[in-house]
Amino acid sequence: MQQTLFTFCLILASFCLLAADPVITEPESVGMSSEQLARIKPSLQQYVDAGQIPGITTLVARHGKIVHLESTGVLNLDTGEPLKSDSLFRIYSMTKPIVSAAAMILYDEGKFDLDDPVQKYLPEFKDTMVLEDGKQVSQEHPFTVRELMSHTAGLTYGFFSDTPVDKLYQQAGILRQENLQQMVAALADIPLLNQPGTQWHYSVAVDVLGRLIEVISGQPLDEYLSEHMFEPLDMEDTFFQVPEDKIGRFGTNHRLDDKAEKQQLQIIDSPENSKFTGNVTFFSGGGGLVSTAMDYFRFNQMMLNMGELNGVRILKPETVVLITRNHIGKDDSSGSGENPGTTREFGFGLGYQVSTQEPALFGSKGEYNWGGAAGTIFWNDPKENLTAILMVQVMGNNKPLRQHYRRLVYTAIQE
Repeated sequence: MQQTLFTFCLILASFCLLAADPVITEPESVGMSSEQLARIKPSLQQYVDAGQIPGITTLVARHGKIVHLESTGVLNLDTGEPLKSDSLFRIYSMTKPIVSAAAMILYDEGKFDLDDPVQKYLPEFKDTMVLEDGKQVSQEHPFTVRELMSHTAGLTYGFFSDTPVDKLYQQAGILRQENLQQMVAALADIPLLNQPGTQWHYSVAVDVLGRLIEVISGQPLDEYLSEHMFEPLDMEDTFFQVPEDKIGRFGTNHRLDDKAEKQQLQIIDSPENSKFTGNVTFFSGGGGLVSTAMDYFRFNQMMLNMGELNGVRILKPETVVLITRNHIGKDDSSGSGENPGTTREFGFGLGYQVSTQEPALFGSKGEYNWGGAAGTIFWNDPKENLTAILMVQVMGNNKPLRQHYRRLVYTAIQE
């Protein structure tokens, strides 16, 4: 009897391990080409062979089925450990869509309205001024939650441009504060770059949104995300601080030195001394998460499913529509900085860049996407019911990797 029970337990344990592995569906069953998808890995291998990218993980899914998940290259440039499908990546600004969607859970609960002034929840901004022609003037209207989420609140980042306001951000160390509360307090003393609602400008807005979530929910942002997003979606590998038992799956981050006689990768962050493995207290809603391709797929698929995944509802369908439609003026542009080389016009939703017209090359009107500073990118294409994710770790990468990957994905669609 004991032997039978032991055998059963072994079989059950093996089944659970197998069940945890991603299931790859035959591409033809969802209208994609196996032959074309098989070209992704060897085609992108050229960047690894040239020493321009240490490693690449790619994932493609259509109609909710994963049809491609592959990795090439190394996870850790110091050790040469190979990259795997469950490797952990610094996703930087790909944090923004997650935190924006998480905020809209509170919206669905009636905790705030999009046109509420942010100062209603963060009174620190009550007296924040606007810098116009070298003079500080009052806001024509207090910036709203909608403007915050669409990067039209008048905030900036401190390092993407060189305005007097950006210099004040640098002097104040806005993104070097101990926590979000301290960041908001320091930020509120700095004038806005422009009047709220007048122009799109990439900014620390989603970090401010993270603090708004904390105040409305009464929870630290990391706990709120874990309870309301990560646990319901089984995103077990997404966090602000890499757990000690998962550091072995977390690799090096890099920069490509173009000034050297021969281009070469330089390690700029290693697992053993990374800010992502230390004691994290600043939960950056704009760029602080670490994740995997599979976890981000779960989040993306929830959005493509209009707010639901595997029977668990995160957002109302109409809220997903609200998040992924354009919220900036028709004459404004989000700059499409995360999609260099594309020819489409983009607007901006609530945490996402959105395509406002049919593309000249690959993609669809209504696509929503974003990327991260280390070269990661994703897009969701509702028309094709498709999501694609690319994970790399190279800061400031100027190689046409993203466009190359996009072409390979779309040419694999058969119907």
